[in-house]
Amino acid sequence: MAKLRPKSAAGKSISKTARKRSPRRPPVQRARPLTAPALQAIEVALAGIAHDIRTPLTGLVALAELLAASDLGPRERAWAKALKSGADHLALLSTLIVDAVKADAAGLVLRHEQFAPRALAEAVGQALSARAGTKSVKAVIEIASDLPATVVGDALRLRAALENLADNAVKFTGEGAVTFRAAAEPATRGRLRLVFTLSDSGIGMSPADIKRLFRPFSQASDEVARRYGGAGLGLTFVKRLAKAMGGDLTVTSKPGQGSTFRLTVLVTPALAVDHAGPPTVRSGRALTVLCVEDNPYGRVVMNTILTELGHAADFVDNGEAAVKAVARGGYDVVLMDVTLADVDGLEATRRIRALPDRAADVTVIGMSGHDDAITAKAAREAGMNDYLVKPVSPKQLAAALASISAHPYASADLT
Repeated sequence: MAKLRPKSAAGKSISKTARKRSPRRPPVQRARPLTAPALQAIEVALAGIAHDIRTPLTGLVALAELLAASDLGPRERAWAKALKSGADHLALLSTLIVDAVKADAAGLVLRHEQFAPRALAEAVGQALSARAGTKSVKAVIEIASDLPATVVGDALRLRAALENLADNAVKFTGEGAVTFRAAAEPATRGRLRLVFTLSDSGIGMSPADIKRLFRPFSQASDEVARRYGGAGLGLTFVKRLAKAMGGDLTVTSKPGQGSTFRLTVLVTPALAVDHAGPPTVRSGRALTVLCVEDNPYGRVVMNTILTELGHAADFVDNGEAAVKAVARGGYDVVLMDVTLADVDGLEATRRIRALPDRAADVTVIGMSGHDDAITAKAAREAGMNDYLVKPVSPKQLAAALASISAHPYASADLT
């Protein structure tokens, strides 16, 4: 008896060739570029997230600085400084959320700011030592004595890259040691090349593993992915950052003998900046401060700082209440959060400047997580006397309030 061939819905026989033929795949849908309004909406949403992240970190930075200024032993003071350094870094990283949206197809928008390579290397070394200590892995930190005092570059992203490498070095080392080295060498056109290496005695990699290492969403091997997890994106981003900063990321490794990552970036020498220690609290005359802060945790932190600085503070949580409080009088200065619901800090300041008599002359210091010229200009145009970028440290706040103590109701131009 002849075998019956399966039939299609239309009743026609289906050939063996047809049965084996793969079904047609739907055409690939390419993502359309986001429109300007969509990008703006995303930027606004992410800016809000960054603000929410920044609020508790601001408190951690401030309290750690106050702790470091208190009567501590050398070991506890080092812990307080390390805590502040980590919180500072996390707060700055929150700005990258917004930067990522603003960056166009040309690539990363790098920051150009002065920083001390030694201070950055020491902070990375402290973080590495803390990580290694949790696994009983020895941490060796070697920072060259001839590192330049101050350079210009993207310290925020450089530290993020080094922290990623440090985290990986400890993650893939079960026993032995992790070594972090920082040095500098001359480069062309008057620039310097900062050279950082992270060596470990961990699992190591084969040449085939290394080839896969810098592919997005790829780990060195399937076994590594199962044992250690991770999205496989960290090293891809680190290499991209290194390239954007005029350098590179390379690796040498042998299975079972560990790995060495070498990160280089180009920077420009700069004049030395002041890296003074924590402030001496309770300086200058006591001020009566109105603090406009809508976050309960932020109010607790600001009250702690202002009390330690020797000032008396009242708190309101919105711009409209701030205007009413200033109208009643009795305040030397207003610490105005720029980002507020309904009546924001800028509009509240404009309304304060429109008040009758001397109430309109009260000093207003704006505080915001936006570190850009546009926001600073808007603050100046709204009538703010000064503008501090969050996280605001006790040292910054003490300096701003000290000028008011010496010159009450003085108006300082924003720069």
